[in-house]
Amino acid sequence: MMRRIFFFVWLLAVLLFWACRDDDSFTTSRQALLTLPSDTLSMDTVFANTGSSTYTFWIYNRTDDGIRLNSVRLRQGNQTGFRVNVDGGYLDNRTGSVVTGLEVRRGDSIRVFVELTPSEIHEEEPQMITEDLVFSLESGVEQRIVLRSWVWDAVFMHDVTISSDTLIESRQPIVVYGGLRVDSAATLTIRNTTLYFHDGLGIDVYGRLLTDSVTMRGDRLDRMFPYLPYDHVSGQWGKQGGIVIHASSTGNVLRRTEIRNAGQYGIVCDSAAFSADTLRLDMERCVVHNCTGTGVAGRHANIRLRECQLTNMLGDCLAVNGGRVTVSRCTLAQFYPFSGNRGAALRFGNELPLYGLVCDSSIVTGYEADVVMGERADTANVFEFSFTNTLLRTPRVETDDSVRFANILWETPKDSIQGTKHFLQIDEKNLVYDFHLDSLSTAQGLGCY
Repeated sequence: MMRRIFFFVWLLAVLLFWACRDDDSFTTSRQALLTLPSDTLSMDTVFANTGSSTYTFWIYNRTDDGIRLNSVRLRQGNQTGFRVNVDGGYLDNRTGSVVTGLEVRRGDSIRVFVELTPSEIHEEEPQMITEDLVFSLESGVEQRIVLRSWVWDAVFMHDVTISSDTLIESRQPIVVYGGLRVDSAATLTIRNTTLYFHDGLGIDVYGRLLTDSVTMRGDRLDRMFPYLPYDHVSGQWGKQGGIVIHASSTGNVLRRTEIRNAGQYGIVCDSAAFSADTLRLDMERCVVHNCTGTGVAGRHANIRLRECQLTNMLGDCLAVNGGRVTVSRCTLAQFYPFSGNRGAALRFGNELPLYGLVCDSSIVTGYEADVVMGERADTANVFEFSFTNTLLRTPRVETDDSVRFANILWETPKDSIQGTKHFLQIDEKNLVYDFHLDSLSTAQGLGCY
């Protein structure tokens, strides 16, 4: 009984001790420091005069006493474009880019938010800017976090209509808001340029588009997650299509052009009166990669693809509905990572007359056991196609159509080298892909590389 009474008396004393402890005591010891997440906050590249994403982190007090801060300030004031909020206090011009009188009790924390809208730097290449976020403790100790980002001057284009022959060539990045429209009487030539499209529209071509050494992508330069740049995520721009070639447009030529992470289509060539003598779209050494729709779609069009890479689409990599399409030394690889309901690597049909699909010296592969879909939609329409010297991931054709296939590598899920194993890098976690052939691939001499 006495032991039990002694225990309760002891427990009560302990509780009274902790209840009476002064949680509001503050120290001025120079050994009492805040715990910072790191000495540097590295932000992504930001276009000049454009706001960055918001970065956030926590500051902890893991000492046995509270810590008062005389101030938190930006060492250079408002000169660099960084904007900071510390525990609800905004470091802006009205306060001299400083907040004062903060307290961090023992075991407590404060949250910091950082954004950046930099001014122009008047340089062609990205330049690093830095700023010190300084925490001045009541003890006289100063702790700091270096804020660091790269800034890039850009040319901004808003809702541009091309009504006469125009050349776009720029060493600086071009950021496009509202898309580009090429009128029916105009030719737009783009070369040696990267176009960064903001969200919605891409290029609507009613006239003619010529490109050489061009990249088209979204304008997000930051990251969705620390390991994942937005540039690796599909659907960043061109919600109705990256390049839409309308019925009035013909003679479009794309050379060494990369279209990545677009929306509904990478390129769509809409229906028009078919001409066997005129190419409406001619692509050479181009890449269309990682769209939330179809990579290249041809509707009753005359299209030629040479040494092109069409890869990783939620829809089909290449979809042909009628017309005539030549595919020579191309890589069509369907490894879209975000959905099991992805399309085919190659889909072709004759809802409109298919005057010829010719596929030669190419690679057509993907995750599924069958990524080649030939669909005879209308028995009254022409349905002509042939495959030669090509790797196909599809069951061997043993019907009367077998005469349309010559010197084919029929790939199956049972092959030791198949699917992803053909290529140098298929990193599904970080969405990094290199479609050059691995030395062990059985498809040597085929495809675009």
